[in-house]
Amino acid sequence: MEAQWEYRAVLAVDIEKSSGRGNVALLRNRDALRTMLGEAFRRSGIDWDACVRDDLGDGLRVTAPAMTQKASLVHPLVQELAHLLREHNRSQSHPTTRIRVRVALHAGEVCRTPSGEIAGSPLEILARLLDAPPARTALARAPETVPVSLLMSQHFYDETVRHGYPGIDPAAFRKVGFTLKELTADAWLHTPGWTSSQEPEAETETEVSTKKPAAKKRDRSQGNTKMVNKASGNGVIYATQNGDQHIRITGRP
Repeated sequence: MEAQWEYRAVLAVDIEKSSGRGNVALLRNRDALRTMLGEAFRRSGIDWDACVRDDLGDGLRVTAPAMTQKASLVHPLVQELAHLLREHNRSQSHPTTRIRVRVALHAGEVCRTPSGEIAGSPLEILARLLDAPPARTALARAPETVPVSLLMSQHFYDETVRHGYPGIDPAAFRKVGFTLKELTADAWLHTPGWTSSQEPEAETETEVSTKKPAAKKRDRSQGNTKMVNKASGNGVIYATQNGDQHIRITGRP
């Protein structure tokens, strides 16, 4: 088999806060996620067995078959996955086996190598989307009943969401920007079951310096200059330009 370059849709999913749960919970959650993701693909009419699947440790990367309708990866796939995760989480009595995920979507020319692996720059962009702060923040702020945050590239949005295909509401997506490693990009965020209007405003931090500005060095050669200004009331204000100001108001109160 020779290397083949093809335009493919790529999806990645990662379990939120998977570390620290222990190996038993990690393995159980990995298996549960793969089962639910495969079922979501099948319900969306995408051949799960024809997909190329790569293990990400606590997640999965999926390269869809060539000619897959990209819109089906948005709807119904994401909604189906969210539904399956909600059902799963309701059946779990312990927090370590409840699963919430970040999902990333992109598309582009990738290479199917002779060994069957997938390579190419679209996978690098997909990895940045999966780890992007807006996706992490949205899921962290969402109620526990919201199990999915979706972040897709501008390219994927332009070819799917913006057209308003059946089942896809463009108003449910919010444009965000992010910088991660070498990538600065715009992307589109969606949290199924939680509209963007419900999301808190993004927090911004402004560094305020409490350091007092350095005092200007006096120029003794110029001496002191006396200023006389009329006040808005009765009286006159006398001040000195260099050094401390002394203000005396004369006249009637």
